[in-house]
Amino acid sequence: MDDIAGHLKKFQKELAAGTVSLVLLAVLGQSRQALYGYQIAKRLEDVGQGVLAGKQSALYPVLRNMEASGLLQSEVEPSVSGPPRRYYRITRLGRDVLREWVAAWEATRQSVDTVLQGGGVA
Repeated sequence: MDDIAGHLKKFQKELAAGTVSLVLLAVLGQSRQALYGYQIAKRLEDVGQGVLAGKQSALYPVLRNMEASGLLQSEVEPSVSGPPRRYYRITRLGRDVLREWVAAWEATRQSVDTVLQGGGVA
């Protein structure tokens, strides 16, 4: 059983690594306002029913990389209840990339579903 659990954990980690940028862009693309890290993590947790929940700190390197790539922009604002917060907003390029990533995700999902349902096996 431990061997199966280990394989599942590894698969889930690899799957999450491949989809975290997509879901982060989607959350920010659906928001009417800029969001800070905890808000993004909370939305992922709520919408993903725990499947997308992870360590909040793991989101920040991805957010920084996406900002460096021009997909997001951020600004730091003071907080009355603690340290300053960095708020992230999707850019025009980010919206364009999100559209392409969603199309690629849908095509991949359909293809994998076909194989898993036996339609792709001769």
